[in-house]
Amino acid sequence: MSDGFAALLGAIRGCTACAGLPLGPKPVVRGAASARLLIVSQAPGTAAHASGLTFDDASGDRLRGWLALDRATFYDAARIAIMPMGFCYPGRLPRGGDRPPRRECAPLWHDRLRAELPDIRLTLLVGGHAIRAGLPGAARRGMTAAVQGWRDHLPDRLPLPHPSWRTTRWQRDHPWFETTLLPELRRRVAAILAGH
Repeated sequence: MSDGFAALLGAIRGCTACAGLPLGPKPVVRGAASARLLIVSQAPGTAAHASGLTFDDASGDRLRGWLALDRATFYDAARIAIMPMGFCYPGRLPRGGDRPPRRECAPLWHDRLRAELPDIRLTLLVGGHAIRAGLPGAARRGMTAAVQGWRDHLPDRLPLPHPSWRTTRWQRDHPWFETTLLPELRRRVAAILAGH
């Protein structure tokens, strides 16, 4: 890990811009300057807040299944960087579910972090918040339309739904996701991580 990248990760992990959060600030981010795949996600949940690992829950199991990656490969920071839209757990909504990612994080850190990742070959935009930030024009039509138009954003970006339990029905209602998008996603990810 380069000194600049290590210093930036240290600064992010020490950030207190969201000091008023219910569980307090605990930025969660992974990566190394050598990473070739970037996953832009929404915000850590309570499990990620506790463990310090993004996608350390059932949604992570689903995402790893989509990518055909085991845990060791998924958390290999030398090959895969994970950058949430909000680095800290944002708290719960009154009627259930997590609050949206805090808006402070991306403007503070995303450009600086992305500049330290020169070898990224593919960025996965996971969930509506990441899709809106990474594909603003496509996202205006909605998450499903953005994901359905995934070919339009290759070779450098690919939108995905958030892999929460709520996606089970969405995936069943959109069989093209499993039959067309996932095989191509897995092929690209395998080639990128193999260095091709």
